[in-house]
Amino acid sequence: MPRVLGAPQATAIVVGTIIGSGIFLVPREMMQDLGSSSLVYLAWVVGGLLSLFGAMTYAELGSMLPYAGGEYVYLRGAYGDTTAFLYMWTWFAVAKPASIAASTAGLARTLGFFPAFHFLGDHVAGTPLLWSQVFAIGVTWFMTGLNYLGIKKAGDFQLVFTVLKAVLILIVAALCFASATGSWSNFSTGVPGAVGGINGFMTALIATLWAYDGWNDLTMVAGEVKRPERSLPIALIGGLFAVGVLFMATNAAIQYILPAAQIAGSERPAVAALSVVAGPRGAGFVAAAMAVSIFVSLNGTVMSGARVPFAAARDRLFFSRFMAIDPRFQSPSFSLIVQGLLSTVLLIFLSQFQQFFDLAVFAEWMFYMLTASTIFYYRRKYPELKRPYRVWGYPVLPAIFILCAAAVLVSSYTSNLKGSLLGTVVILLGLPVMWAVRKMYGKSVPMEEGRMY
Repeated sequence: MPRVLGAPQATAIVVGTIIGSGIFLVPREMMQDLGSSSLVYLAWVVGGLLSLFGAMTYAELGSMLPYAGGEYVYLRGAYGDTTAFLYMWTWFAVAKPASIAASTAGLARTLGFFPAFHFLGDHVAGTPLLWSQVFAIGVTWFMTGLNYLGIKKAGDFQLVFTVLKAVLILIVAALCFASATGSWSNFSTGVPGAVGGINGFMTALIATLWAYDGWNDLTMVAGEVKRPERSLPIALIGGLFAVGVLFMATNAAIQYILPAAQIAGSERPAVAALSVVAGPRGAGFVAAAMAVSIFVSLNGTVMSGARVPFAAARDRLFFSRFMAIDPRFQSPSFSLIVQGLLSTVLLIFLSQFQQFFDLAVFAEWMFYMLTASTIFYYRRKYPELKRPYRVWGYPVLPAIFILCAAAVLVSSYTSNLKGSLLGTVVILLGLPVMWAVRKMYGKSVPMEEGRMY
């Protein structure tokens, strides 16, 4: 596939994929967990720094091995075919389709705020399906079709709408700070009965990490980035800085308008804040900003998810059909279509897909931890490989990220033991699939020493 994404599009993939609906929603959960404005900001800062440490580690790996599949490539080179296959299987079978289904369903619920979309809550005549499900399926295939037309078009779309998203978020913040109803005294308010302590902080931290999640998606399309040795570090690190500024500005704006107790009691704090500032029109503006934000994030998710099974198929570690590239549009056509079909299945069985999404959360952090650890392997095993970018603070910063990822993994696992055990079963189900692939295609394509691919 051609390298057609420049640094601006790559940065937009990072920023646009990370900023979904999380920033508009998680302030409530964080305030309930911590009960203190200062601790909420501490959680945002810690979550941002941890994500930055991970992005810096991935920037070295990506600039060194700039190939489609991202984490799959790094894991295969360090830990072999089985670990790489199980990563691919988890993303292909559960994580990416569930993320797409969750995003499109969330978009339908957000648009339901407007009278013109109230019909989305109704049933389609003669069927158990809701119009919101039909709408979500339609959006899934619209975005799949956009990516089918080529990553250049999808990347340009991401750039334009990410800029629009950032402008909308800054307008929300500006409207709040310009309002006479706001008060700096709100920053010193608290919430009686908050969880507090280490448990409360860890729960809030997981919420911030969820809001920051998605920075790794760029590495999956690294094979289509121009000058990846320069563009990947700029996009990953610069993109996370931009996201951090937007997140902190939005959180500060909400707190300027609403006291802590009101934030903790509001289902949509950003909507509640703009309702105070500008009434129903303000609430509608935030709902529109949320819809644009989710829409742009969805594009990055669809784009990145299709590249992982494509990379595995190219290595004879998955069914060969998945490495099909459309001759006209130069996109991983079959992989995109199957991803869309899996997302559609989850959307049809709406009551079940959230279960799958929950049980995949811990798996994401397990693979973040494993992927980050590969940097130590490559530094020791292949010191001669070109490293256009070297992570600052090595080995301390990657080690901090790995240890914190392990802590998040343990916390996530213990807090949702049943879902995590089910997730483990889903991951391990990949083993018989891998056995079938091996039986069908024989040995995988060996990785060339030095070049790795």
